[in-house]
Amino acid sequence: MAWFSKNRATIDASEKKTIGRGVFRRCESCGATLKAEEFTENLEVCPECNHHYPMSAESWVELLLDPGSFEEHDIGLVSGDPLAFNDSKPYPDRVRATRKKTGVDDAMMVGSGTVEGRGVQIGAFVFRFMGGSMGSVVGEKIARMFERAAERKQPAILLSSSGGARMQEGVLSLMQMAKTVSALGRVREAGMPFVSVLLHPTTGGVAASFALLGDVNIAEPRALIGFAGPRVIENTIRQKLPEGFQRSEFLLDHGMIDVIAQRREMRATIARVLGHLVG
Repeated sequence: MAWFSKNRATIDASEKKTIGRGVFRRCESCGATLKAEEFTENLEVCPECNHHYPMSAESWVELLLDPGSFEEHDIGLVSGDPLAFNDSKPYPDRVRATRKKTGVDDAMMVGSGTVEGRGVQIGAFVFRFMGGSMGSVVGEKIARMFERAAERKQPAILLSSSGGARMQEGVLSLMQMAKTVSALGRVREAGMPFVSVLLHPTTGGVAASFALLGDVNIAEPRALIGFAGPRVIENTIRQKLPEGFQRSEFLLDHGMIDVIAQRREMRATIARVLGHLVG
């Protein structure tokens, strides 16, 4: 009897540790514990407090474009190793391992599609690939996306979510800032609009280049948007920053972005913007 009771207690303890794993999720913002499927069905937004969790690039493309209209371009591009960079492992090994882990080639996905029947060129950062950092492949894909938009006379939509330039590629990574902005100029010359969607976080060289150059800049609620982080700025200027500094609401109040859109409203907002700008 003692043996049975002891094992029963062990089983109960184990069950308590594992029960509900993957079934429930606790919101880090409001503390509410809800069924995981409630987050999924609500596009990774907390139904209780409206906290927007990250959503994959693939899910964004599915959300924004007409069903079945997406055609991916520039697949298979791989970064070189111009600096022979080596931290805990050589850069090429890190890239190969990240490609295997994430199932994507790099931190950017681009392609063609339609929004309510209107042809567009679209790109989305893949944040799970090295924090969405911008190296030569990311810059090349964005530049090609802008060039296709200009050639086909279609609007360009880019969803940014990035920690900034990729340090492993040094100055070649920083060079993508100028390269992408130059390609964006061709979209402007063709008379086509660029809709920039800023997700959490949009920082570093991405924020300092094309991300805030949209004809319309749209952000999600509470997204962190800026060049350097708040702590770096405070340590540099030795001043306390205002409440909510670098969040999308602060940027809207100070004229840096044009609109904040809830995730469920993003497709309709972009479609409405394109309707006004393209006709």
